[in-house]
Amino acid sequence: MPHARGSPNMDDFDELLSSLTPREDNEAIASYQNTTAVACPSCEEPFDDMVVCKQEFTSLNLDFEMDLCTTINDGNVVLFTHK
Repeated sequence: MPHARGSPNMDDFDELLSSLTPREDNEAIASYQNTTAVACPSCEEPFDDMVVCKQEFTSLNLDFEMDLCTTINDGNVVLFTHK
């Protein structure tokens, strides 16, 4: 089971994005699906989805319990979901 760690180095954020499939993009969030088993930059385990929170306060409605890893990129909170 993944465990949260300190913020990883997000210098390769654009490279990470290029490996993911965009799913949703609105004023509050951008979400991407990991269809190629890319490793989470926080825990190094494959993650399911990445969510970039674009606003200071953002609410997420989760359909089920899951593990989350977090980091910050360009001042935005980035969540990595592990189902």
